[in-house]
Amino acid sequence: MTNLTNLSNKVFLTGKIVCEPVYSHEMFGEGFYETTIAVKRLSEQMDFLPITISERLIAEKDIKMGDDVTLYGQFRSYNKIADGKSRLMLTVFVREILDYDPDSNPNAIELIGFICKPTVYRTTPFNREICDLLVAVNRAYNKSDYIPCIAWGRNARFVKYLAVGEQVAVYGRIQSREYQKKVGDDEFVTKTAFEVSVSRIVVGDKVTELIEQTYNSDDFDETMAI
Repeated sequence: MTNLTNLSNKVFLTGKIVCEPVYSHEMFGEGFYETTIAVKRLSEQMDFLPITISERLIAEKDIKMGDDVTLYGQFRSYNKIADGKSRLMLTVFVREILDYDPDSNPNAIELIGFICKPTVYRTTPFNREICDLLVAVNRAYNKSDYIPCIAWGRNARFVKYLAVGEQVAVYGRIQSREYQKKVGDDEFVTKTAFEVSVSRIVVGDKVTELIEQTYNSDDFDETMAI
C-alpha cells in the first residue's frame, strides 16, 4: 500500500543553484550534498533556500552551480549541535528534479500537520498583525519535521486562537529572512531564518475532508507519495 503520509509535506521550487553542492552525509550507502537555490518573489526579491540532494540525482541530472532547476521535495528539519547547543535546522530534501518550467509557481509548499507549540501573536511597529506557529509534520519511520510558519493579517488573527494538537493544512511559500542577533554588549551578528509564509490555512474536520478528496482524486499521483 502506498505511504500516503508523505503527501503531508510537498514542496515545488523553481530557481537557480547558486553554489556548488558540498558533501553533507551518507545514508544507506548513498551520499547527500547541500547547496542553495535562489528563488525569485513577485517583488523581485530573492529567497535563498537550503536544499539537500542525493549524489544519484546530481549525477543523473548533472546538477552544478548556475543551473536553472525545477524540483519537488519536502521541507525537513533536523537538530544540529553547535557550540554545545542544539539548533533546529531546515532544508528542502529533494526527491525529484522535474523538467525546468520558468512559468510555474516558483515557490509552493503544502503541509498537513499539528500545532505543537502555543502560537505567538504580535503586531509590528507599523501595526501589521503577525502570528508565529510551529507545525509538526509526520514522516515515515515515526519521525516528524518541525516547521516554523508565519501568518499575516486576517490569517494571523485566525491562527492565534489555535490550540496545541489542532490539525492544520498549510499552504504558502518558503522564505528566507535575515535578522540581527545580539552576541555581546555591543556586538551583533547577521543570521538567516527560514519559515513558511502562510497564504491559506485549513483547520479541523476540513483537513480530513481535504485529505480524502486528495486521495480519491483522479489527479492523484501515487509516485508522489512514495
